Amino acid sequence: MTLEWQNACKTFTDKKAVDNLSLEVSEGELLVLIGPSGCGKTTSLKMINRLVQPDSGAVFVNGRDVSEVPATELRRHIGYVIQQVGLFPHMSVADNVAAVPRLLKWEKDRIDDRVKELLNLVGLPADEFADAWPSRLSGGEAQRVGVARALAADPPILLMDEPFGAVDPLTREVLQREFLRIQSTLGKTVVFVTHDLDEAIRLGDRIAVMNEGRLAAVAAPGELLLNADPFIRDFTGEDRALRRLARLSVGAAIGEATPITAAGFSGGGESGAPAGSV
Repeated sequence: MTLEWQNACKTFTDKKAVDNLSLEVSEGELLVLIGPSGCGKTTSLKMINRLVQPDSGAVFVNGRDVSEVPATELRRHIGYVIQQVGLFPHMSVADNVAAVPRLLKWEKDRIDDRVKELLNLVGLPADEFADAWPSRLSGGEAQRVGVARALAADPPILLMDEPFGAVDPLTREVLQREFLRIQSTLGKTVVFVTHDLDEAIRLGDRIAVMNEGRLAAVAAPGELLLNADPFIRDFTGEDRALRRLARLSVGAAIGEATPITAAGFSGGGESGAPAGSV
C-alpha cells in the first residue's frame, strides 16, 4: 500500500506541530522521519492511523482519504510499534501476539501457526518463548514481541515510533539488523520515527528530515549526507562523510552525487522511490 500526506497541518494550542506536510511513501518503501525534538515527526506518523486528526489537508492510504475510513477498519491494515512496547502483562508472549488475530476471529489453528511463524521470524523460538511472561523478557526480547504483535494480522503498513529507543546501543544494533532482515522478507510499507541519525541511515530507503513542523529535506541516505542546505549540514554533523562511507559501497561512495536542497530533489533515491515534495 502507498501513503501520502497532502498539505497536512496540525496545531496544538498555540504551537504548529505539522505545517503543510506533503510527502509520498511508495509501496514497500521504508521511510524514516527524523528531526529535532518537537519537530512534528510523531504527530505526522499518528495522522496515518488517525490517532491524530489533521486540522487541514489530508492523509491518504492507497489513494483513500483516511478520514473517510472507520478507524477500526483502517487500523486493521496498519501495524503499530512504539518505544514502550505496551505488552499486556497478564498475557503470555503467544497471547500478546495472538491478540489482533483473535479480535478478527481467526480460526485457532491459523492463529497458533501465525504465532509460531512470527516468533521464529523475530528470533524468539516459539518452543522457548511462547509461554513466557512479559515480565521475564529483556528489553530487546520485549521489542521483538512488539514487532511480532504488530505483524500478526499481516498488515501491509507498519508504523514504528522510536521502537528501539529504550534499549542499550548493542541491543539496538542487533534489533536494527533483525528488522532489516524481516523487512527484506516481508516488504511492508514502513514509516519509522527516530531521533538517531545513524539508525536512520542504516534503515531508511529514504530519510525525511523535519524542522519546526515542516519538511526540511527528503532523500536517500547517501544523498542526504553528501550535499544539503545549512540546516541539514548542521543536523547531520561534521562526520557526515564517514557516515556516508559506512552506508554506501565504495563504488557508490566515489560516484557522482545528485545535488539536493531543502526545496526539492532531482532523481530518485537509492531505493528507486520518487522523492517527496515539500
